[in-house]
Amino acid sequence: MAIFLLFFSKVTSAQDNSVTLHFFSAEGCPHCAKEKIFLEKLKVKYPGLVTREYEITKNRDNLILLTRVGDRLFADVSGVPFTVVCKNYIAGYGSDETTGAVIESYISKAAGCEDIVESLNQNNKTGEIQKSAGPEIPEKITVPFFGSLVIRDLSLPAFTFAVAFLDGFNPCAMWVLLFLISLLLGLKNRLRMFTLGFTFIAASGAVYFLFLSAWLNLFLFLGYVVWIRYLVGLVALTSGGYYLYDWYVNKSGLCKVAGGGKKRQVFERLKKITHSGNFFLAIIGIIALAFAVNLIELICSAGLPAVYTKVLSMSALPSWKYYGYLLFYIFIFMLDDLIVFTGAMLTLHAFGLNTKYARYSHFFGGIIMLTIGLLMLFKPELLMFG
Repeated sequence: MAIFLLFFSKVTSAQDNSVTLHFFSAEGCPHCAKEKIFLEKLKVKYPGLVTREYEITKNRDNLILLTRVGDRLFADVSGVPFTVVCKNYIAGYGSDETTGAVIESYISKAAGCEDIVESLNQNNKTGEIQKSAGPEIPEKITVPFFGSLVIRDLSLPAFTFAVAFLDGFNPCAMWVLLFLISLLLGLKNRLRMFTLGFTFIAASGAVYFLFLSAWLNLFLFLGYVVWIRYLVGLVALTSGGYYLYDWYVNKSGLCKVAGGGKKRQVFERLKKITHSGNFFLAIIGIIALAFAVNLIELICSAGLPAVYTKVLSMSALPSWKYYGYLLFYIFIFMLDDLIVFTGAMLTLHAFGLNTKYARYSHFFGGIIMLTIGLLMLFKPELLMFG
């Protein structure tokens, strides 16, 4: 009984004693957002816990302080979140069960220890985040036919739908599907027609999903590195400028990446595949061709996938939701292909979306990409949907 009372008194003492936790963060950092939620839970369990947050992207003093803390602790402070309790520190944030448990162990043992961050920050009277004004970027955008839209009101599903829908109007992939449809309509076996067509669409979606997943995992692995956000912002601005330029000069809306020679080669391969006597080999051939064609499409898509996945990574979400959004993106992205193919198979007549739709998608895509680029550089918090 005495041992239990002694242990209970130590736990109670650890919870009641004042402990200061120093938390270096950055706007637009998804891992920082996750840690903030965890720290709020810890405050309930440890009433004496005081958290001080230092935002480093808009306050030079906070960045200098982080550098000094790194020098003092001989720690790598190239990324955030960076958390310090007394002389203990931890870089990054994985989950409540891993990183969170380490932070809590530091807090439980922190009574009466030396607060090195406070000693380095004696000239800072409050230790709170100091925010600079920064460039004025409007929180509303005006889009033709849609009027004024508030960026923050655009939920992540709506944002995903808009970007994927614009990305789907890609003439570089549509011409291959139309070639395939024209060949399939000559077959008498409707099961073979539907199977080969849907296989091509499914394989194309799988390639794009893998590509998006690679970008997403890269950004999640890097966490919040300031120059990565700036780089993606510049990519968005460049892509947006290219889309608007292409909309202006390319009146036909046709794909420029695949020339006539490449189209003839693809057509010949499709012809051999669809008329192959071995159905299994035809399936394999369609899948291989879908992979090859979509590599061309990735060039045609410019920076849309990279920019979208960067925005997605900036939202604090559980892992399954990230991939759920990618699947939703793929579904919307492939929707026009599904409509065109299904319509052609049911009516036995090949038709495609008018190239003017692809051209206007470049116009609206350019506006959205320019807006995302500016927000990524100057107002990243508006792109955090989670």
